[in-house]
Amino acid sequence: MNTGFYKDLDTNFQMACELSEKEYSHNELIGLLKNGNIPEKQIAALRLDSVDTTSELAVLLDNLTGCDGKIREAVALKIYTCLNSNNQFRELFFKKNVEPLATILANATIDINANVCRLVVDSMSIIKGNQVFDNLYIKNILTFIKEAYIDLDKIIFRDKKYTINKILFKLYWCLEALKIYAEDVDKNILSLILLRASEVREYTIREKAAQIVVKLDGFEDLKNKLKNDENYYVRYVFK
Repeated sequence: MNTGFYKDLDTNFQMACELSEKEYSHNELIGLLKNGNIPEKQIAALRLDSVDTTSELAVLLDNLTGCDGKIREAVALKIYTCLNSNNQFRELFFKKNVEPLATILANATIDINANVCRLVVDSMSIIKGNQVFDNLYIKNILTFIKEAYIDLDKIIFRDKKYTINKILFKLYWCLEALKIYAEDVDKNILSLILLRASEVREYTIREKAAQIVVKLDGFEDLKNKLKNDENYYVRYVFK
């Protein structure tokens, strides 16, 4: 499969301009998503007007993980815009085997590109409601959170800041996804997750914990702790 760029930056730019101006049929765009190179797949995802079958959805989802970031972001944007405006597209999601679907979307939730993470999390808020899918997606997210806490426990003073930030980035987006599903998670498990988050030095993680717990009944001790956090943005969640 040809998934690379063309020869050089100038050629890439010229070809990208030509691709963006050319008219394509629906089937041609699906074909580019299947077998195109990086600019072809990116432009195909952006230009695609609709996704009409489960096989076409599979092609789109195949490009959400494991490929160039430009493609992943374009596909994440297409998925979000289609979900936000097309009930038929939402129905297509659950005509597929939801287990691999949940795995793909969970992995995309912790993409290294924050734009992809945001688009995927926002997509989850739209399709929430299918119990089987929700349970599988949450299971993946809880696993990622557990892994992040284990990795944080292994941090030593010699570790580079990049390594630490990578773990925190993963945890941040998992907690952002957890906001959508918090009421569906066992309270004991949720309590442990949020308590640990409230103790992380990076304030954005504590802020996420506050954004989750403020929406829930109970958790008064944790709420009081976060209401009195040293960081203004954490305390502001409760204003």
